[in-house]
Amino acid sequence: MYNLLKGKRGIIFGALDENSIAWKTAERVKEEGGAFVLTNAPIAMRMGKIKELAEKTESEIIPADATNLEDLENLVSKAQEVLGGKLDFVLHSIGMSVNVRKGVHYTESNYDWTHKGWDVSALSFHKTMQVLYKQNAMNEWGSIVALTYMAAQRVFPDYNDMADNKAYLESIARSFGYFFGRDKKVRVNTISQSPTPTTAGQGVKGFDGFIAYADKMSPLGNATAMDCANYTISLFSDLTKRVTLQNLYNDGGFSNMGVSDAVMEPFLKQEE
Repeated sequence: MYNLLKGKRGIIFGALDENSIAWKTAERVKEEGGAFVLTNAPIAMRMGKIKELAEKTESEIIPADATNLEDLENLVSKAQEVLGGKLDFVLHSIGMSVNVRKGVHYTESNYDWTHKGWDVSALSFHKTMQVLYKQNAMNEWGSIVALTYMAAQRVFPDYNDMADNKAYLESIARSFGYFFGRDKKVRVNTISQSPTPTTAGQGVKGFDGFIAYADKMSPLGNATAMDCANYTISLFSDLTKRVTLQNLYNDGGFSNMGVSDAVMEPFLKQEE
């Protein structure tokens, strides 16, 4: 441990269980000397084990629906009270698609469900930053990070409307990040993570196939949830003070690959 976050305070959204990237990040923040409040929607809190994480990391839980401005205003103001000052970091690690959950094909989208998923997965990031910005809740050189996936750039058919949500999320990071940087000296970035077997990720059809394919395509193999937590720590730290408006790939090199020997092997065997 390097004490990279000694004296820093923040909010971590989306820790559900020990498979969550947010969960691993919370553990690492604690190890690096940071303090934080945990938050999730009441329904997610009932499903998950967030209380266990709160006890382990000596953190308070402030329930909030990230699509609700009033909840977010309460969360941000209470977090500052609990932690004793302005915030240095925020992790947005939430996403949900009703169409995916219900098995509705992308070409048959139920648009009420599409809207709900977009609100939870993407617009909630804008709402969170708007509240942080208006309350002047971030210290200068603070860092805001959201988690995304390669399907924002490339076609992964079974990722469904989550791909659209992630593309919108990344755009919000750039657009709001400009104003947050210019006016408050706060960094905003997204991490495009390898497919990771979190509770949310496993709801996507063919997810095991995604993982196996990405692992064979990537020269370093898939990044784990802990790898993502460590990368997030580096972005929360003062070591990355001028990194902002970036979509940063934490994917073992997958994003720059066209094809790999491992993926080509079965096709080459067919030729022999």
